[in-house]
Amino acid sequence: MSYNILLCGVGGQGTVLASKLLAAAAELSGVRVISAETIGMAQRGGPVTSHVRMGEDAYAPLIPKKSADLIIAFEPAEAVRNLDYLKKGGAMIVNSNCIKPVTESLHPTGYDGSAMTEYLQKTVKRLVVVNAEDLCKDLGSAKFFNVSVLGLALGAGLLSFTEENMVKTIEGTVKEAFVEVNKKAFRIGMEEGLKARNANPELCIETEVHEMNRRGMTDEEEKHFLAVKEEIERKRQKAIAEKGE
Repeated sequence: MSYNILLCGVGGQGTVLASKLLAAAAELSGVRVISAETIGMAQRGGPVTSHVRMGEDAYAPLIPKKSADLIIAFEPAEAVRNLDYLKKGGAMIVNSNCIKPVTESLHPTGYDGSAMTEYLQKTVKRLVVVNAEDLCKDLGSAKFFNVSVLGLALGAGLLSFTEENMVKTIEGTVKEAFVEVNKKAFRIGMEEGLKARNANPELCIETEVHEMNRRGMTDEEEKHFLAVKEEIERKRQKAIAEKGE
C-alpha cells in the first residue's frame, strides 16, 4: 500500500519546502518515499503542486487522479482545482485565505475564496478548514503556514510520523536562523490539529502507512500509538451511535 499526499498552492507560499519536509520525515522514519513538483509560473503567482508518495507500492512520482489520501491546499481555488486527485474517503486540509490572481485586478469578480470553501464543505467529508493568518498570528507572518500545516496534519492524525522525527527534520532542513520559529509554527499547528481531531472523530482513519511506521517504533512509542488508535476508534463508534439516535 502507498500513502499519497498532494500539496497545492501558488508561488511563494512554501509548498515545495513543505513537500521536502514530508519526504525527509518519511526517510527518517524508514519509509520509502518518492516525490515530484509541478511548478509552472510559480514566481508569477502561478499554481504549484507537489506530489509525495510513501510506501512500497509507490512506483511513480506523480499521484494518479482519484488516488490522493490527503490533499493539503494552501489556497481555496487551488483546492477545488485539484479536487479530482482526492480518493473516495480521502482527507483535505485547506487554507481559507485566498490569494487573488493578477487577472482579478484587471477584471474584478469579487473572488475571496468563500465560495470555494463552501463548496468543499459540502463535498469533502473529512475536511479541515483553517485560516492561515489566524493560525500564524503569534508568529508574525502567515508565511510560516507551510510548516504549521504539517503540524496540523500530524495532530489531526493524518500523518504517521512521530513529533520527534518531524522536529528533527525541521532542524536538519530549515536554515538555522529560522529553525526555532518553524518549530514553534509546527507545534502551534499540532495543537490546532488535535482540536480538529477531537471535533471530528472520523477525520483520522488508520491507513497502511501508519502500520508500516510501527516497525521502527520503540515499545513505548507503540504503546502510545495503540492507545491513541483505541481512543480514536472509541470516539468514532460514539459518533456513529449518536448519529443513529
